[in-house]
Amino acid sequence: MATFDVVTIGGAVRDITFYTSQGKVFATPDDLTAQKLLAFEYGAKIYAQRAHYELGGGALNAAVSLSRLRLKTAALVRLGNDQDAADVRLRFKREQVCPDFIQVDPKAHTGFSLIVALDKREHEHVAFLYRGANENLTAPLGSLKQSTIGWLYLTALSGPRWPGALKQFFQIAKSKQRNTKIVWNPGSSQLQAGRRNLDFCLRHTDVLILNKDEAIELVLSGITVGRRNPSYLNRPLYLLNILKEWGPKVVIITDGTKGAWAYDGARIHHQHAVPVKRIADTTGVGDAFGSGFLAGFVNTKGDSKQALRWGVQNAGSVCTQVGAQNGLLTLRELKGKIKL
Repeated sequence: MATFDVVTIGGAVRDITFYTSQGKVFATPDDLTAQKLLAFEYGAKIYAQRAHYELGGGALNAAVSLSRLRLKTAALVRLGNDQDAADVRLRFKREQVCPDFIQVDPKAHTGFSLIVALDKREHEHVAFLYRGANENLTAPLGSLKQSTIGWLYLTALSGPRWPGALKQFFQIAKSKQRNTKIVWNPGSSQLQAGRRNLDFCLRHTDVLILNKDEAIELVLSGITVGRRNPSYLNRPLYLLNILKEWGPKVVIITDGTKGAWAYDGARIHHQHAVPVKRIADTTGVGDAFGSGFLAGFVNTKGDSKQALRWGVQNAGSVCTQVGAQNGLLTLRELKGKIKL
């Protein structure tokens, strides 16, 4: 029987990052779930100053990060039968991530994303996603049940099968004979489904991780705003309290340069973001934070305050290099930064 500290579940994709200075960012504060827009001239040809060809996806990014942080890690992803899939396998081998849970799709191509990033100081970006084989990911009941797993790290799921697969992952983890905990960073499909459809999962989540926009979207799906000014939803403390009432044991909300908050029902902790002199790329920052937080949570035996420090250090490092994985810290590097 195999034993793992963590099994990450979700996407693995080819990332093509396209840098341009031709985009403009517009503030749209009245739209609480989309407070900034990235725009380009209609009909124009947009030229890239540079482009990069990397690997990414929530489960792949988190698995590489957790393995570097010395947790025994496997990844459950679905790939095509193509060169990108071979590259993912090679990355797993190099980073010592167990590939035993990889699924191969005989028809669909490995997913890929086109990331359009502004070649300016903040390097803000949008991502265009082709989910490909990711959309056919299933819950392999036999292999998961036969393994001893400390944590499931659930990232974005997509495709018509995701509701059933998501519920099965939770049922496997929370069955009476197991003691598997769940970190959940839901994707856009899950957030669009709303609180009502996610109630079972929320009640059985050990650590829920969302950025502020995602937290607002989820909260709006489960409350009635009425005549009140919805601007109060911009307050992380309010969002933390609402989401905690829905069942997760610990709720984490990140808000870019403003840092991150954690609430376990007893205390709210805040950790400032790590100052970065030059941001090279913001792709994968959320995955770096989440995996860093989990590694810290495991290493400190459930200390949310200290785990936030791990998360922001890992996130701060990954945005100094291009790609979602190149700046991920090793355990020695991270401990050096937080002076443990």
